[in-house]
Amino acid sequence: MADCPATLGGYAVNSFFMFATGIENSYPTIDHGRTRVDQMEASGHYSQWEKDFSLVKELGLSFLRYGPPIHLVWKGPGKYDWSFTDRTFGRLRELNIAPITDLCHFGVPDWIGNFQNPDFPPLFAGYAAAFAERYPWVQLYTPINEMYICATFSAYYGWWNEQGTTNRTFVTALKHIVKANVLAMEAILKVRRDAIFIQSESSEYYHADCPAAIQPAESMNARRFLSLDLNYGRRVDSEMYEFLLDNGMTREEYHFFLGRGLKHHCIMGNDYYQTNEHRVSADGSTRAAGEVFGYDEITAQYYDRYLLPVMHTETNVVEGPRGDEGVEWLWKQWANVLRIRNKGVPIVGFTWYSLTDQVDWDSALREKRGNVNPLGLYDLNRNIRAVGSAFKTLIRDWSEVLPTQSVCLQVPVVMPCDHEATWAKTQRIDPRIRLTQAPVKDEQL
Repeated sequence: MADCPATLGGYAVNSFFMFATGIENSYPTIDHGRTRVDQMEASGHYSQWEKDFSLVKELGLSFLRYGPPIHLVWKGPGKYDWSFTDRTFGRLRELNIAPITDLCHFGVPDWIGNFQNPDFPPLFAGYAAAFAERYPWVQLYTPINEMYICATFSAYYGWWNEQGTTNRTFVTALKHIVKANVLAMEAILKVRRDAIFIQSESSEYYHADCPAAIQPAESMNARRFLSLDLNYGRRVDSEMYEFLLDNGMTREEYHFFLGRGLKHHCIMGNDYYQTNEHRVSADGSTRAAGEVFGYDEITAQYYDRYLLPVMHTETNVVEGPRGDEGVEWLWKQWANVLRIRNKGVPIVGFTWYSLTDQVDWDSALREKRGNVNPLGLYDLNRNIRAVGSAFKTLIRDWSEVLPTQSVCLQVPVVMPCDHEATWAKTQRIDPRIRLTQAPVKDEQL
């Protein structure tokens, strides 16, 4: 587990595989901004957060995808209400649970409006800096969750927030979201020089249904990379460059993303669900394809493009009438993790998302109906589901078998309890100690 780094070549290395879950904190607006869909409220987390954290420990986990509710914390430029966040993050620190801190999950405070606002990126960087300064023991971040999905659902499908439906509104949202993510990473690194960023992004693939669908499918398969291309400073291909410039991105805005030197602070998080693969018709319309390639094949495509360490950051499936659907999906996803590891892809973590059942994801949060979706490791009464028991067993059986040094680099994670250790302070001072090694702990000198 994550309590005691091993030694290798005179250094302490965190040799654990990062098993994780998450507490769903989506909060987009619908109905043209008049209604907020808050998953923490719907799942009962605001009143049961202490119980939820105890469940994380019961599962044997040391990592939790978790973030403050931005719309309740961020009251205006430089104005924050940290009361709930102080309690929750304080308890995570006491429990020695390392949060992978999700600062923006599909929504912004009402006073910002939506992702069409060009002021969002610098304002969000200020928020990220304020969070990092208040909680300096936090090392792991997902500044903005699923940037591609956020821009698509908000500004192309017309479902959330600005409810845009054009290429121009999509490109506007995307450039603002990714710029905000980049500026937030830079702001956090000024406070915490050894911060690690785990991008949670949906891993997509589009299958052509017929020869006439090949061209639109190829365009969609290029478009799926846009958020990470910009985030990691990778030059987009010529078709996507024209697409961006034709729909409102300027040359200066494009060049902002190049050469910023943030990639070596990052782990690429790939999310995979049954809905991530799509069938494309000749007219460019799409429908769900189900699992065709699977997580390992699609993640390999992303790895070949970015050459970054990988974490499986989200998956789940509805528990159906048999009661074992989640267990079967967990087994399949874990088999994919092992397969891609055996191919030589440096995979460092795996996540079932989320801890508890979710609400209204059957309509992609487009309607606030209160429909409970049985996707969690626990139900909303905090009773463990079959998949929760299976995940607990998987964690117990595999934690000591998959140290990261057997598959890739070392991940220099500093657990909350080690924040004040001399070796951890040295790591923060010397950013050259990258995702490879950490100085030896005090008691090992």
